[in-house]
Amino acid sequence: MLEGMFKLLGEYGNPVPRYTGPRCLVERLAVGGCDLCQQACPHEAVSIDRAVSIDPAKCTSCGLCVQACPTGALEYDVSATLGAIKAHGEGGATLTCSQSGAGDQTLPCLGRVNQSAVVASGAWGIELTLLHGDCPTCAVGRADVPERLAAVVEGAQQLRAATGRPARVSIRKAAGEQLSGPQVSRRSMFGALARSASRMAAQVIPESPLPFVDWSVPEERRPAEWLWRRRAMKPTPAPETLVIWAAPRILDGCIDCPVCTNVCPTEAIAREVHPDGLITLHLDLTSCTGCSACARSCPPQVIVMSPEVEEGAFAEPQLLREGGQVY
Repeated sequence: MLEGMFKLLGEYGNPVPRYTGPRCLVERLAVGGCDLCQQACPHEAVSIDRAVSIDPAKCTSCGLCVQACPTGALEYDVSATLGAIKAHGEGGATLTCSQSGAGDQTLPCLGRVNQSAVVASGAWGIELTLLHGDCPTCAVGRADVPERLAAVVEGAQQLRAATGRPARVSIRKAAGEQLSGPQVSRRSMFGALARSASRMAAQVIPESPLPFVDWSVPEERRPAEWLWRRRAMKPTPAPETLVIWAAPRILDGCIDCPVCTNVCPTEAIAREVHPDGLITLHLDLTSCTGCSACARSCPPQVIVMSPEVEEGAFAEPQLLREGGQVY
């Protein structure tokens, strides 16, 4: 009993998402910055000055700030949720929030569900059911979690449209037995877990704290959420198939300044100055999160966001501009 309780407390003991400063549009000094995480937080746990900070005493681990972040600057371990879905196999997977009382695989809040989970469920052919509790009275998330979750599913389905095989997903309020007594906050969560550790140990999706990103390693600059969106694009579309994936395109009028590369939160845009003075710009689509920071910050305003790209464009970095010529 105690062993199960301590294991469970350890898995719930790091509720604050990982913050990677170089991916944050505030730290990147992108025009307009970004406060989506602060807007999404239902408990005023997020504050923004020259960087983002999260108060662990107020954070309930709902994941809504992560869900809202357009660059992966805030993130939880996506592999835990993906593993829970895949483990169910073709019989279908159910994810529930901690306040629903529905059992199955449990997350603190369904605000923790992002597009990668939906895209992957479609790739694996696993029907996914998302059960939430009484969101308007919830002390963990916020009233509009179902609407936010529906937007996540819609975005994932748009991405999967290129595969010709949409994900099978349903969102609904849990029926039947609910948690007895008042809905628990993070402050009382440990007590609730301790009282039912043996029952919940098999239900809570296990999760370990993420290590800090080593920015000197290019592969680590890519947020796992967007990497899994790409990995789970199965069956693989034909190279000429259009995929819903926002990406920058440069129009005439570029002045060859370095602003777009400076503000890019994942360094998806690479600028190279050759010995003869020639300047080239390349875009790695597998790293691009479609955040639009480059377009908003471009001094001559000649960068536009294309809503879709060809599947074949992900194979290698794309040439955006070379020696005054745009592509």
